[in-house]
Amino acid sequence: MVDLFHKHYAPPGSAPGELRPPATAPHTVVHVLGYDADTIRYDSPGLPQEPATLRQPGTVLWLHFAGTPRVDDLRRTGEAFGLHPLALEDVMNHGQRPKLDVFDDHLFLELRCLTQGSERPTVDDFALFLGGDFVISIYHGDEDLFAGVRSRLHDPASRLRRAGADRLAHALLDAVVDHAFPVLETLGERIEDLETDLLDHPGPDALHELHRLKRETLLIRRAVWPARDVLASLSRGDSPLVAEATRIYFRDVSDHAVQIIELLESYRDMLAGMLDLYLSSISNRQNEVMKVLTVIATVFIPLTFLVGVYGMNFSVNPTSPWAMPELHWDYGYPVLWLVMLAVAGAMLVYFKRRRWF
Repeated sequence: MVDLFHKHYAPPGSAPGELRPPATAPHTVVHVLGYDADTIRYDSPGLPQEPATLRQPGTVLWLHFAGTPRVDDLRRTGEAFGLHPLALEDVMNHGQRPKLDVFDDHLFLELRCLTQGSERPTVDDFALFLGGDFVISIYHGDEDLFAGVRSRLHDPASRLRRAGADRLAHALLDAVVDHAFPVLETLGERIEDLETDLLDHPGPDALHELHRLKRETLLIRRAVWPARDVLASLSRGDSPLVAEATRIYFRDVSDHAVQIIELLESYRDMLAGMLDLYLSSISNRQNEVMKVLTVIATVFIPLTFLVGVYGMNFSVNPTSPWAMPELHWDYGYPVLWLVMLAVAGAMLVYFKRRRWF
């Protein structure tokens, strides 16, 4: 199933902003990349003991956590960059609703990222902090979503290298949103295959797949639907951290989110109609079976009548004119068979011409 019910919350009564480690020890890879228009200043794994030393004048810093961050690393990062404690708490609590929080000197944004697993789609949390000269991203999944972004940053001719931190934030959000399209493409193929199965071979397996797809579509919709409002807020907001020229790019990401939601709505409508299609297919198959059985029963009605008539014991008095003299004919038995076969054949020809089977 789609892993959307896996959540981690602080215990009731915990202090706001308190960071608690997850139940299992996280496996996290931290990557630091700093650049300006001319060069890559540094590109190295690992978080230094003093993250504040990473900030340099004229350098855009990208700090990426791949996996659930360790509490100590997240706390040190928050202190070094002045991140709000409530936002840090949301990073550690899985299953948060997509949202955008605006603080004095940074923005905090959280989305749900769709990726295609080996059998089913998966949904993981993605969080992003945007400051004047830094972007801090946290992705709780296992996929490498941002290989393309890193490749663009290493390209000296890339416009991303010459832009600010807000354009880097746009590139990351664009990658997160666009990863949903392959998932929806696979989902659409599964729906088309299911539609064919429902028409050709309706059965319990097809019905189970139908309910599985409806459930996955519903949960995916719940994960991505609020992202439309979050991205639209970025494109329409007035935060000084997002340049006016960059808002156009955020508007494009918002359009992608709307397109994803429209695809999901189309899939929901298709799946809603497939239950009726399944019931209709089952009913048609039952009607076909009943039609065949009815034809067989109808053919045997006159045959049963003939057999019943000649099964009566009226040959006791052979001198009586009403004692079925044909019972004593030499060819009475084969003649009766020929009559029954002729009657059955005539009825089948008649039914066939009327297209009753």
